[in-house]
Amino acid sequence: MNEKFIVKAGKIIEGKAGLGMDAYCVLALIDHEGYPTASTLSIAKADGINWITFGTGLDSNKANRIKNCNKASVCITSASYNITLVGTVEVLTDLETKKDMWYEGMEYHFTGPDDPSYCVIRFKTIRYNLLVGDDEVSGNL
Repeated sequence: MNEKFIVKAGKIIEGKAGLGMDAYCVLALIDHEGYPTASTLSIAKADGINWITFGTGLDSNKANRIKNCNKASVCITSASYNITLVGTVEVLTDLETKKDMWYEGMEYHFTGPDDPSYCVIRFKTIRYNLLVGDDEVSGNL
């Protein structure tokens, strides 16, 4: 039964990828004092609920927080669904990944995929809580 909801949630997430300001989600990280912090970000790409990537600045608070603690949560919500994922994050700086995750609109923040201040955050799901319509499922990947 969970597989049906995992696929449905994955399609929702993938449908938001690369839309820039038209498709935000919330990324929660732990700050240097141990408190949770939440930021809205646009999804660069996704593989269902398995992984999601985001573009950000290498010297941003988000990238710095990840260096201290790689635990994170992502929440994507609307009036008809709430997708909450818990997992780990990493900061990627290799040019191939940066090119692959680049989407229209990023040029407002960075000169291009080869901009040294641009990096990619990759979130990998460990567990999930999916509320789609009136149905709710939780589990581990």
